[in-house]
Amino acid sequence: MKLESCRAIITGGAKGMGQHFAQRLFELGARVAVGDVDDAGLERLPSGIHRRRLDVSQESECEQFVTWARETMGGLNLLVNNAGIIRDGLLVKRARDTGALSKMARADWDAVTAVNLSGATFMAREFAFQVAESEERPSLIVNMSSVSRHGNRGQTSYVAAKAALAANAVTWARELARFGTRVVGIAPGMVETPMTQGMNQKARDALVAAIPVGRIGVPEDLWLALRFCIECDYFNARVLDVDGGLVMT
Repeated sequence: MKLESCRAIITGGAKGMGQHFAQRLFELGARVAVGDVDDAGLERLPSGIHRRRLDVSQESECEQFVTWARETMGGLNLLVNNAGIIRDGLLVKRARDTGALSKMARADWDAVTAVNLSGATFMAREFAFQVAESEERPSLIVNMSSVSRHGNRGQTSYVAAKAALAANAVTWARELARFGTRVVGIAPGMVETPMTQGMNQKARDALVAAIPVGRIGVPEDLWLALRFCIECDYFNARVLDVDGGLVMT
């Protein structure tokens, strides 16, 4: 698929990787619609990028957004499921000072899976339905997974959601091939974004030390991966790890 022919939806596109993806696609001639709950971030996007508030955890908002984007851009052929949040915490932990035991909060589990998994599923379902309805070919869904899907201490909800997105890249690719839709995943390692900038410095330094290339990733690294996924029509039903060698499996 040619970059300049893309009519793309990017969720979570008001900042971080999503914003970088939107700007790169726009610069290369694509039509782009960004959805996010960050109203201020949406306002900072270049004027030629379509934008609208979107909470992907709300099924009806996902359906309305896809319809709006399709009408606004005159069609759809690319969805980047990028929206995500973290609510890290151990499944069970003991307080250092009192020794008291506590459990991971149900609210944190619900919040993370609602955005990272349910939201991506709602978006993919509506995108695929409308693309099939309009007989738009070819088209592409990109699920932003994570190398955390292999298992990461303190991230039960995040790991579960990102592993599911990787698995569903394969599931959806099998189901949607008949409509001319490819589905792939991209799994970043540690990338310099607002989400990772809030990490504890000691933990951050330890993680960087474990990355064979010796640095944290930047959004441009992930853009190059996304560009490959878009332009290589033979890449399908696979997850591309972009982690500097952090996870070697």
